[in-house]
Amino acid sequence: MGQHRRRKPRRRLLAPTLFTGLSAVVVAAVVTGTHGLSLSDATAAGKAARSPRTSVAGAPDTPAPAAPAPVVAPDTEPSPTAGTTPAPGATGSPTAAPTPSATTPTARPGTSGAVLGSTTAAPDNPEAATVGALFTGAVAAGNHFCTASVLHSAAGNLLLTAAHCLTSTDGVVFAPGYRDGTAPYGTWRVTAVHTTAGWSQKADQDEDFAILETAPSSGRKVEDVVGGNRLGTDRPFGDTVRLYGYSADAETLSLCTNTTDKQGTYQRVIDCPDYPAGTSGGPWIDAATGDVVGAIGGYQQGGDSDNTSYSAYFDHTIAGLYAQVVAAKS
Repeated sequence: MGQHRRRKPRRRLLAPTLFTGLSAVVVAAVVTGTHGLSLSDATAAGKAARSPRTSVAGAPDTPAPAAPAPVVAPDTEPSPTAGTTPAPGATGSPTAAPTPSATTPTARPGTSGAVLGSTTAAPDNPEAATVGALFTGAVAAGNHFCTASVLHSAAGNLLLTAAHCLTSTDGVVFAPGYRDGTAPYGTWRVTAVHTTAGWSQKADQDEDFAILETAPSSGRKVEDVVGGNRLGTDRPFGDTVRLYGYSADAETLSLCTNTTDKQGTYQRVIDCPDYPAGTSGGPWIDAATGDVVGAIGGYQQGGDSDNTSYSAYFDHTIAGLYAQVVAAKS
């Protein structure tokens, strides 16, 4: 299942690095969600051209170095549940959205009847509403570059994505539930990027995850509007997950449910068709718990095949980063 190679020892020292759009040491550049494709490949696929990758804080550049037979997923029961203005250039008018509790994660759907390893358009439900696309400039068709999801916190303003997706917050906005050129719940400006020292200093693929902060939109925090997903760590490699992502040449959210496997000591792998450029940062939602246990990235920046995706393993490293981000907000 996917390629395998010897893994280097995991670095255990955690020293989170914060980049903001106001920092003079951060170069204003946004990296495309390559998911194994080069910038030119992504552009050729219909994606808007963007600036090339720029290193941050001395981090070296990292070159971005058949689904199984369908079976029916086991049934799982839903767990209890956990209208702002789009950015300039957004098309369509946002619709009023129900307001879930800011301190309770979003309700998760069941997987009854889902075909494992099959990719379809994601349904319009509370869990899918927590997933959105990242944009620079106008929120418009063909202008998104990576996927992110709302990460539950008391602050109510955090997102999860892949660290390789961006090195600056300049002009970056998040549109949860984005569909067909519209932002139905509104948009939120990204104000800070938090990564580990392992990523910022060595571009360690085992730490290819980032926590983003967002500013309120029309006085409302993003989690107040669409809810959020709890961070899950130390889950078995053989879990069944729901994999979400926006490919760069599509305007709807994709969903695939399948069982994950072990790519390496600190890497998960999953076989899901049609997850190309743009899906980087897409969340892996544990079907049993509803927690987010991965984000497309890691090995080969998420995979050099559209049909196989990877994620850095979520353990105490991301838990430590999350704890420090949350502590800084309290």
